[in-house]
Amino acid sequence: MAVPEAMVKLFAAVDKNKDKYIDNLRKAVAIKSVSAWPHTRPEITKMMTWMGDELKALGAAIEYVDLGDQTMPDGQVLPLPPVLMGELGKDAAKKTLLVYGHLDVQPAALEDGWDTDPWELTEVSGKLYGRGSTDDKGPVLGWVHALQCYQECGIELPVNFKFCFEGMEESGSEGLDKMLMERQNTKFMQEVDFCCISDNYWLGKNKPCLTYGLRGVCYFFIEVECAAMDLHSGVFGGTVNEGMVDLIWMMNQLVDEDGNILVEGLMDSVAPLTPEEEAKYVNIEFDVEEFRKDLGTPGRLMHGADKAKTLMARWRYPSLSLHGIQGAFADPGAKTVIPKKVVGKFSVRIVPNQTPELVEKVVVDYCNKMWANRKSPNKMVASLFHGGRCWLSDPDHPNYTAGSRATQMVY
Repeated sequence: MAVPEAMVKLFAAVDKNKDKYIDNLRKAVAIKSVSAWPHTRPEITKMMTWMGDELKALGAAIEYVDLGDQTMPDGQVLPLPPVLMGELGKDAAKKTLLVYGHLDVQPAALEDGWDTDPWELTEVSGKLYGRGSTDDKGPVLGWVHALQCYQECGIELPVNFKFCFEGMEESGSEGLDKMLMERQNTKFMQEVDFCCISDNYWLGKNKPCLTYGLRGVCYFFIEVECAAMDLHSGVFGGTVNEGMVDLIWMMNQLVDEDGNILVEGLMDSVAPLTPEEEAKYVNIEFDVEEFRKDLGTPGRLMHGADKAKTLMARWRYPSLSLHGIQGAFADPGAKTVIPKKVVGKFSVRIVPNQTPELVEKVVVDYCNKMWANRKSPNKMVASLFHGGRCWLSDPDHPNYTAGSRATQMVY
């Protein structure tokens, strides 16, 4: 594919500004905008303001949209960070592209297994490491830096741009759906022709890909309470029905050793696999063994060396993952405590034709049934914390054919 002269000039400007762009990413990584930590909510707002200044420097008109408050499971009320909306270009003769990204990140600490400080962008063997460098501060800044290069080179933008950057994606995009639905008939939204989300991964390390579907997620809590206070096992062990024992048993009823979901009825609503869909997996370039080595798994993967089954497990079938237990002792050392209350956390990745509402009912009903079988005197509550729908688009849509041409040109 021949590269247009304007793009050659643009690519040269990107290379010239590489160090400057990396330094800018370093500034973004240093902001601890963790949406899962209540104490870092102000850092998310700081991150949104920082990115707003980047957009304003491009000449974009911006708005910080207040989403109100969020009530946490423990009753604590926290302010939600604002959504950053922006607009650059109003040429009626051009199409308008809405760019979505998120500026919050997952928690990170050296003790989690990081080799370097996650809040300090570090180059190792030509690769950059830092929380948010790929998910999703780096990709968002990729858009900003590309637009900076267009302006530096004096190249006219081929489309109008609108921006929607949020700060709660890693915690269920709390408040975003409601805000967008309330604004769906506004001039800002009605002018949008196409959307682009730069928040996903390549299938491997050698070949880029375009994503046209994502599984949704339903995040659940199982809360078990066994006493009015934490108890000492040396004094009370053997006299109470321990909540941790109940919780471990409950979580063990969710998924078996082969990854099969045990929740009755959960798989009934999954869209059936058609021969046409199955055939698409044959020619996909994907090395299962390389994938296994990259993950660092000590043994075989769930589906062995079967490429199609491994990809289907990642893409088109639900999965259930156990994430943690709140209230249990998890610090280094030993503590002989019997927790008064523990909360197990797990999620289900959902697919077409599943909905959060349907999955919530099936999972909660199943948990209540298992609890009845357990016959424990303790208190148990199973609940949905948040749910996000799955998404599927058309890879032959003009938005994707344009993305495919651009990807081929760059790579």
